[in-house]
Amino acid sequence: MSLIPATILTGFLGSGKTTLLKRVLSEAHGQKIAVIENEFGEENIDSDILVTDTKEQIIQMSNGCICCTIREDLRGALRDLAEKKRKGELDFDRVVIETTGLADPGPVAQTFFMDEEIAESYLLDSILTLVDAKHAATQLNERQEARRQVGFADQIFISKTDLVAKEETEALLHRLKHMNPRAPLKAVHFGEVPISDVFDLRGFNLNTKLDIDPDFLKEEHEHEHDHGHDGHDHGPGEHCDHPSHAHGHGEHGHHHHHDDDVKSFVFKSDKPFDAAKLEDFLGAVVNIYGPRMLRYKGVLNMKGTDRKVIFQGVHQLMGSDLGPEWGPHETRVSKMVFIGIDLPKDIFLQGMEQCLV
Repeated sequence: MSLIPATILTGFLGSGKTTLLKRVLSEAHGQKIAVIENEFGEENIDSDILVTDTKEQIIQMSNGCICCTIREDLRGALRDLAEKKRKGELDFDRVVIETTGLADPGPVAQTFFMDEEIAESYLLDSILTLVDAKHAATQLNERQEARRQVGFADQIFISKTDLVAKEETEALLHRLKHMNPRAPLKAVHFGEVPISDVFDLRGFNLNTKLDIDPDFLKEEHEHEHDHGHDGHDHGPGEHCDHPSHAHGHGEHGHHHHHDDDVKSFVFKSDKPFDAAKLEDFLGAVVNIYGPRMLRYKGVLNMKGTDRKVIFQGVHQLMGSDLGPEWGPHETRVSKMVFIGIDLPKDIFLQGMEQCLV
């Protein structure tokens, strides 16, 4: 049986997760979706699209989708669903896990790699994060959970942009890019998202694409010329006069957001890595900073192989794989992006530098 793709949907209360889910469930795309809700909150899926309530907490929907609520063990629910599918008792093509507004998606994602039974049945596709444009600034300022959800995302949807001024949306986009330059950002209207933007995004695939927002890379690059290697770090409250922060945003400009504890930075080099040194270094930092490392991914040039080495991790879990060969005319450049909470950028960048041949 082929692996069942799974998507984790996260985002703050009121960001439109349920609206998005309803749309995904009711759209006629011919896919049967099992939804696991991590708890039924105030705004659970309305009973009008649910058909029967069974004592097993698994509910069949009118369109053949399935919805089950769990309050405790996610692993149990996933095993249960996979077993029922194997036995032919339930028919579904994929699973969506809706986490509660305050949940940290990290442990949910780790379940798919750490639990052998789950890993044999499911393929974690991606983490989607919904951000509510109207309340985002306050939520991101006040709640670390909201910032973590942004750091974990493979795709970010921004809802309610029609309710805020264009400048506010731009400031929010800019802020989110600094927290997570890996995840494409899309403004969505009332959860109307084409299904191709939601499923099969392959965010956890060890593929050779390391998508980093090009504006972010350009800024990092410009700053290297300005201040040697310190990239884009300003002290709390320190004013940043980078052009993209200043233009047209008046007083509520961007300079406050460098206080965000979720930040990202990129390591880049055209020298090859010494595999043993790199393994030791990454092992050591993951040991110390693992809980604060949300996502990290690299496409690396290693001494001794003509193939790209693809590397990625979530918290303390990391894995690598050999990718395709470097093309004959391709520049062999290593690039690695780190997203985490108050990670010591200098230690990481200098450490990586010392692992080069």
